[in-house]
Formats: sequence, structure tokens, C-alpha cells
Amino acid sequence: MRARIEDNILFLHHEDVPPYKKGGSVVRNSYFWALKAIAGRASRGRDWEYEPEVWFALKRMLLSFMESGYLGLSETQLEFSPDAEEIPDVLRSVSTWL
Repeated sequence: MRARIEDNILFLHHEDVPPYKKGGSVVRNSYFWALKAIAGRASRGRDWEYEPEVWFALKRMLLSFMESGYLGLSETQLEFSPDAEEIPDVLRSVSTWL
């Protein structure tokens, strides 16, 4: 998922967040609700926002879904632009550069 940090807020690109689908995959829908539950802001059509206080929980959640094998790496890994500032230590294990 494309990610960026601005003013100490982590933003996930709204097009990369897995959508909720009624009758869809239980794992994918659970992932959607878990991401939404810890987001500071998660509006349709806007990038989702995460404050630093939840970054550790986000990391654990991403690792858990990564290890499950039900979702692809592109859905569970944060992708930062090469011109972005350094990836915070707490998110490094679930992040990569684009």
C-alpha cells in the first residue's frame, strides 16, 4: 500500500486500502475493518490517516495478515516513495521503498 508521512501522520493511499465487500472474503473484510478501527480518519475517497500512537498496533496487524498468507504482499506492506524521509523504526519491518 502506498504510504507517506506528513506532519507525523501516516497516510495510506485510499485506492490501495482493501475495500469492504458484502459477501466478500472474510479475511479481506476483517482486514478492512481492522485497518479502519485504528485509523484516525478513514473516509471514502480520501487517504486513511494513522497517528503515531497506533503505528505499533498497525505494524502488528500488518505482520499478522502478512504471515497468514491470505493477502498479497502489496496489500500488507507499506510502500514509501524513495524521496520520502526515512521510514520510522516502528514501521520498518512492514515497509519498503517503491
